[in-house]
This record gives sequence, C-alpha cells and structure tokens, in this order.
Amino acid sequence: MRFEILPLGDSAVRVSFGDTIDEKINRQINAFLKKLEQARVEGIIECVPAYTTLTIYYEPDVIFYDSLINQLKMIHLSPGTSRQDRQLVYEIPVCYGGEYGEDLRYVAEYHGLGEQEVIDLHADREYLIYMMGFMPGFPYLGGLPENLAVPRLEKPRQSVKPGAVGIGGNQTGIYPADVPSGWRIIGTTPVNLFSPKKKEPFLLSSGHYIKFVPINKEQFLSIKKMGDTYRVKTYEKR
Repeated sequence: MRFEILPLGDSAVRVSFGDTIDEKINRQINAFLKKLEQARVEGIIECVPAYTTLTIYYEPDVIFYDSLINQLKMIHLSPGTSRQDRQLVYEIPVCYGGEYGEDLRYVAEYHGLGEQEVIDLHADREYLIYMMGFMPGFPYLGGLPENLAVPRLEKPRQSVKPGAVGIGGNQTGIYPADVPSGWRIIGTTPVNLFSPKKKEPFLLSSGHYIKFVPINKEQFLSIKKMGDTYRVKTYEKR
C-alpha cells in the first residue's frame, strides 16, 4: 500500500495512497482519517479526502513540519480499531428525462440504447461517494457503468437546475445548486443536498453510498413541495 507524504505550500501536506480511483484505496483513506481524528494531533486544522489522497492543513506555529510528518507516519503504522463504521446507502429520488433530463435521449442514442434502458442502468447500482467538493454538497461518485459514459458538452451550459443529475465522461453526480455545467443532464432530484440553515447542512458525506430511485413528475413535485422536511430513506450497506 502506498503511503507517500508531500508538502503542499507552507501549511499543508498531501498524503497519497495510490493513483487509481478504487474502493480499496478509498477505504484506506477513510481508515487512516479515522485514526488521525482519534489521535487529535494538536495543530491540525482540517483534513480533506479526495479520490486517492488526503490533504491535511495545519498551523506551522503550533506544530513543525518534521514533527507532523513523524506523527503521521506513526499513526499510519498504528493498529487502530478493527470496528467498521456503518456505511449507509442514501436513496435519492430522481425524475429522469423530459424537462428534468434534457440529455437523456443523447445518452441513449450515443450508446444505441432506449431511454428506459439508460434509466434502468443508471439506477441499478449503489455509487460510492468518494469525496465531497467543487461546491458545497456536490458528491463525486464512483461506479458508473461503462456503457453510460459520454463526452462532456463542447460548450458548457451557463446553468443547470439545483438537483440536476448528470454524466460527464465516466462519472456521475448531482448539482446542489444553479451553476454552470458541461455534463449531460439526464434527470433531476427534488432533494436538497445542501441546506445552510440546518444544523447539519450537508445531506451526504464521503464513504457512504447513493442509490438513485426513479420517480415520476407527480412524485417529484410532491417531494419538492416538502422541502427540507422530506426525509431521505437510507439503509445499511450490505
């Protein structure tokens, strides 16, 4: 297993665990992050997991670089705990196609599939949330079927609807807000992924999973009307 620490500016380091998007590497990152949090190293400000790395921000006037590196190496070699945290699967309702997914037809035609086949393929698996980023509440997901991967738009749209579910290359994800996008939009969820006024503003977190659940327009409007009172269904990953 790779464990490489490199400086990132004068107040951060990046720990690399590999160079491929892989669930095994993701588990290694989360296991190390858990041990790091339990160690409560004085001077560490924030830890940001990504596909294959963990970036650690620290206060140089509280902990020196060499001391931090030594502690990170010791934490890495420590046994930690054998207990596995619960991994949840969030069931995210999605209205596919039509006004909610204008690129569904493109994805279907690109692969010589029917639109319903695209929906069935997209909703027929649990996607690991590798990391959160780009904007508040945006999940980077792994596990898109190869026969759904499509090129990004040559000219990105100036904006997409909050909740837009898109495919870009071999990735899929959900846009929590009205932002520019070069991804192909195949559906929209009425669920709020980011609610800044709530005590827990983020619905999702890395290390868990998403399962897309197709719904119709009437169901979409009903859930949308409920707003933050709608409770997303979850179950434990098997």
